[in-house]
Amino acid sequence: MDRPPVLRRLIDLPGVADLEYRALLKREFAEPEARAEHPEIDECSLANLGLTAEQAENHARPSGWENPERLAIAAQVAAFEAEGWDVTDDKRRPLRVLGHFNQQLWLAIRGVAGALPFQPEDDRPDPWGASLAAQASRFRKR
Repeated sequence: MDRPPVLRRLIDLPGVADLEYRALLKREFAEPEARAEHPEIDECSLANLGLTAEQAENHARPSGWENPERLAIAAQVAAFEAEGWDVTDDKRRPLRVLGHFNQQLWLAIRGVAGALPFQPEDDRPDPWGASLAAQASRFRKR
């Protein structure tokens, strides 16, 4: 029995939570123009995804690219989830800084440009297998 995959969370990438907090305090921080005034946005994107937003905008898209980065935010949240990424906060609201990272993340997910950050294999114990092993152990003791 396969377990559902664990969604990777954008907010868990280094620096993203700090940027989200700043966008919470100052609404203008979430606007695309904020990248010019705040180089830490591009630094975070480059460190985590290997591309800045400007590089992602200028990168050629392969034929058949359906422009997922131009979907409405709610549709992007669902589409990212289908690709294994959670781009919401702890209250399941889309991240305010998603617009700073969505293009780079789409390009990296699809393998077009940039790179996804390393994620170790899922080492959580399988609850079904663990309970089966415990039952077998109890049976052997009888």
